[in-house]
Amino acid sequence: MKRSEINKLIKENEEFIASKGFHLPPFAHFTPEDWKKKNQNFDEIRHRMLGWDVTDYGMGDFEKIGLFLFTLRNGSLKEEGCAKTYAEKLLISNENQIAPMHFHFHKTEDIINRGGGNLIIELYESEEDGSLSAKDVVVSTDGQLRILPAGTKLVLTPGESITLTPGLYHAFWAEKGSGKVLIGEVSKVNDDLTDNRFYENIGRFPTIEDDEVPYRLLCNEYPEYKK
Repeated sequence: MKRSEINKLIKENEEFIASKGFHLPPFAHFTPEDWKKKNQNFDEIRHRMLGWDVTDYGMGDFEKIGLFLFTLRNGSLKEEGCAKTYAEKLLISNENQIAPMHFHFHKTEDIINRGGGNLIIELYESEEDGSLSAKDVVVSTDGQLRILPAGTKLVLTPGESITLTPGLYHAFWAEKGSGKVLIGEVSKVNDDLTDNRFYENIGRFPTIEDDEVPYRLLCNEYPEYKK
């Protein structure tokens, strides 16, 4: 992805998030110059990859296969005695923009339609070899236990949510004609480096072409503090 594209997306989605009445934490507004001055007291943000996150999954076509994210809080699977055993994110999905089929090895998460259009989630159980299962899918949606056929495309309208357990394949996108969706994610600790299993061989983070300076740094770009 080009840096100019990422900058444009962040600016547009700052406005979209604000339009839904959601206020971002102070570190959302740090500039690259600000980050050069932030000392070790900000290492929780650095090391737990909080903040802006834009991905095309290495496919080079963000509008078709991509996702925009902001990680608000996160614990750590590596830091012994870490008090935070949970994470929270905002995700933004455009109409027919697919977040591709994947599951998590350890993370249980609630995906919540916070506002905008309708969110479609396609669901499959997984087999031990990582293939898609033909078995029925058992899920909870807002406290209701549901048994659904494999491959069900469940529609979540604003306010509705689904609980996704480890090993449950899911892909999602905003329904065409309904508008982009502000999605909430509340989960166990998030580790994008080790806990994702994509059905297809794709990447998690984009390759970036710096055709202009960053407006905001992404969550995997923070410089370490140097005294």
